[in-house]
Amino acid sequence: MFKVVVTGPESTGKTEICKFLAASFKTEFIPEYAREYIASLNRPYTFEDVEKIARVQVELLQQHREGKLPILFLDTYLIITKVWFREVYGIIPDWIDSSLADAGIDLFLLCYFDIDWIPDPLRENPGPRRAFLYESYLKEIEQMGRPCEVIRGRGTERFNNAKMAVEKHFTYFRDIT
Repeated sequence: MFKVVVTGPESTGKTEICKFLAASFKTEFIPEYAREYIASLNRPYTFEDVEKIARVQVELLQQHREGKLPILFLDTYLIITKVWFREVYGIIPDWIDSSLADAGIDLFLLCYFDIDWIPDPLRENPGPRRAFLYESYLKEIEQMGRPCEVIRGRGTERFNNAKMAVEKHFTYFRDIT
């Protein structure tokens, strides 16, 4: 299974890109668990909450490993969680790096912050923080040595750029078309 993580700063279209790609490739995507989890809290999140989110992300990917899908999209993954730990708490659980390495992610689509910020109660990082976080995610991906494509553009252009990036790396798709 070819695994693609769609990642990037808040409000860069990750979820919409995942929905578009899953429909385009007639497959599934794993939704962002952090958003669902944090929205259900009636208190500020804690280190333990973030660690639970990270563990569930790993479990959700493991549940799909046995599937017969040729390609799977993930709406964020542990790169964002790792940076979240470092930025908010100043510490990263020891198991995060090994879980990232074991995940076998084939491609990262890193969404650039060239679309408008849309505020909502769960978003914390507008303005210059978007650029800082983008650079943090890029650095983490580069350290992993995994292929990464930066996704830019607005509207349909952004979706098409994401699809072309996947097609460039997804040999199964090239072989059947």
